[in-house]
Amino acid sequence: MDQITLTGMDFYGYHGCLPEEREKGQHFFIDLTIYAELQKAGETDDLSATINYASVYETVRAVVEGEPVRLIETVAERIAAAILREELGVQRLDVTVHKPSAPLGGPFRDAAVHIARSRS
Repeated sequence: MDQITLTGMDFYGYHGCLPEEREKGQHFFIDLTIYAELQKAGETDDLSATINYASVYETVRAVVEGEPVRLIETVAERIAAAILREELGVQRLDVTVHKPSAPLGGPFRDAAVHIARSRS
């Protein structure tokens, strides 16, 4: 299956379990790998035969900048569900939500959740 990747999408959200995370917010970085059939788009140079990257980006933005949730697992699930619902050519996708400012109490580079979901 062909792939489209969007990496390092940076949005500001208010997700987390702690009150300060809900009040101050923080950056969340999203990586996506979308699996779809892209041969027709490549052969015809027809935008309507591929996945609209700008639409996917706005879908991700709406989730991350939208209603706060406690877990980045929930953010990832909402992103996957929205993309599978809206982008008909997507067969499968991998979503990684990075939370590099998670309050862990010590130095670390990144906290992230990765999920893989398919169209049923």
